[in-house]
Amino acid sequence: MNVIALTILVSSCLAGIFIFCFVGELRRSKNSSPERDSLLPLDDDNQTL
Repeated sequence: MNVIALTILVSSCLAGIFIFCFVGELRRSKNSSPERDSLLPLDDDNQTL
């Protein structure tokens, strides 16, 4: 029986972490668009004008 309780505890913790990260990603993505996000790897931070 202790194994079942431990399994439920670990599963609940992992589900909570997933929900926390998912909500954080939703809030972060409201400020950007998919087109902008797809170009972020090409962004050069060391631009000199």
